Amino acid sequence: MVQLGANHYGKAEVRLVHVARGAGPGGEDLIRDWNIWTSLSGDLADAHVTGSNANVLPTDSQKNKAYALARELGADTEPEAFAIELGSFFVSSQEPITRARIAIDEHGWTPIGATGYSFARSGDLVRTTVVHVDGAEGVSVVSGLKDLTLMNTTASEFWGYPRDAYTTLPETKDRILATSVNAFWRFRPAAVAAGVDWGAAFATARATVLATFAATYTYSLQQMLYTIGTALIDAVPSVCEVRLSLPNKHHYIVDLSPFGLENEREVYLAGDRPYGLIEGTVLADDAPEAGLAWD
Repeated sequence: MVQLGANHYGKAEVRLVHVARGAGPGGEDLIRDWNIWTSLSGDLADAHVTGSNANVLPTDSQKNKAYALARELGADTEPEAFAIELGSFFVSSQEPITRARIAIDEHGWTPIGATGYSFARSGDLVRTTVVHVDGAEGVSVVSGLKDLTLMNTTASEFWGYPRDAYTTLPETKDRILATSVNAFWRFRPAAVAAGVDWGAAFATARATVLATFAATYTYSLQQMLYTIGTALIDAVPSVCEVRLSLPNKHHYIVDLSPFGLENEREVYLAGDRPYGLIEGTVLADDAPEAGLAWD
């Protein structure tokens, strides 16, 4: 005998670009460039077991609702607010659906020139949000950023680690520390219920990551992870948990002695792979249970 386990379905990578004419802070056009994932779950057993589609809202309908909602809410809507509205719509309008998960990646655009309609794609990071709307458990919001590449050309050491027969890495008191920050922060449910200024929260979190990285002298990437997570929780009180993934982008000093040249920390080989991967979680002392947030 077998039985159906957890399941969900939805539309993946709905590309949505919304232009609000003249709505930017300087009178330029305002662009929202989103990649949206919808995922619905609930009473869907018959679709799998018997082939009945009576409870299956087509994924095409989910896509179309996303486009229509963008027009209804306007381009100045933050991705978190949009995801809450979209998820709430599916749970409230479709009786078999008890839970909706909406994920959004946002790509930024920077105005160029004085026309108000010319832009360059911002490539420094991707803004993210994942929202769960559950009929019984309420709303959870995890926001974040990914692919934020940072480098300190000094002010980092790595030494004092255990050595075994396979250890060849030399200790260093001065190295390049580089990483691509992937940081995701969970909002307190009470803050979500009361209302969060999503744009301000993201701006503060991003600025905190940048400032903390620049100001921290490190002896390991683990230390940097904990310092960034702690600073972010302090800077954004509505956040109770931060999860970070920091790949170590290794830089190796190139041996130029065969060419009769010295290399005093000037020329490096930027390593591609393999690379160290440091991941961890920083929690506020009073962080509530995560529930569905990280599903």
